[in-house]
Amino acid sequence: METMTLAQSLKSGDRRSLARAITLVESGRADHRAQALDLLQSVGNEKQALRIGLSGTPGVGKSTFIESFGLMLTGQGLRVAVLAVDPSSARSGGSILGDKTRMEQLSRDPLAFIRPSPSQAQLGGVARRTREAVALCEAAGYDVVLIETVGVGQSETVVAELCDLFILLLAPAGGDELQGVKRGIMEMADLILVNKADGDLKAAATRTCADYAGALRLLRRRPQDPQGFPKAMAVSALETEGLAVAWAEMQALADWRKAQGHWTARRSAQARHWFEEEVRRGLLAVLAHEPARGILHSLGDEVAAGHATPEAAATRLLGLLGKS
Repeated sequence: METMTLAQSLKSGDRRSLARAITLVESGRADHRAQALDLLQSVGNEKQALRIGLSGTPGVGKSTFIESFGLMLTGQGLRVAVLAVDPSSARSGGSILGDKTRMEQLSRDPLAFIRPSPSQAQLGGVARRTREAVALCEAAGYDVVLIETVGVGQSETVVAELCDLFILLLAPAGGDELQGVKRGIMEMADLILVNKADGDLKAAATRTCADYAGALRLLRRRPQDPQGFPKAMAVSALETEGLAVAWAEMQALADWRKAQGHWTARRSAQARHWFEEEVRRGLLAVLAHEPARGILHSLGDEVAAGHATPEAAATRLLGLLGKS
């Protein structure tokens, strides 16, 4: 399918065209990359969806939450896209990509689109081309884009450069889990949702929620946050309890940021971040080809043999690149 035809079909809301377009932008082939850039230029950025990043510890119920939350949104007539990133094997490079099977009801909803993607060893819990996939989902007319990251870690803060709201999903009665969640991701989170607040865990969820609320109060309030944010809330994805309240809080925060001008400033800063990231990756790609590759290996041998320090060798390499 030609780029213009694909762009037109995509903008009409065709889910198959959206899937085909995301496959194109994820491809590593040079000819596909050129087509992907043309496609992204063709679809533009007329529509802006609410981008929600979602991260959480393994077993916290991210898939259950996304399905329940997504079904609630589609029940309100909203179109929801889910971009779920699965970790890739360091050995084979493969991924299970099982998120779609875990969201059986949502995957059958005509107002929903679910796309699992491999992280391909990309740090930050997101795939390299997730940002472009988000832009394609917006062009296809989706109102909300949920970006599910690999899992919790300090590098998960990268997802904040993709989304408008960052939600951290945690489980109750996690023992010393509060110590395990790094300050970086706590500072990035707009809402902390303590999931599984049902049955025997309901009381534990309330206590855990209070613990996190206390921890959030110790953090200095950010200028892009209204009074009371960030905040912690207890929800039950299984029983759909608290989801409507959480959604209302997300909307209130998004509306406040739009009214204060923070929304536009955040989008602009994110665009600049990804421009600089593409430049960095381009420079690394230059090092993978001759003659830079030979120089890189030669200097690496000197460092390994102890004839040069890593810092001195890096300075020499950058100096040679600057003269080319």
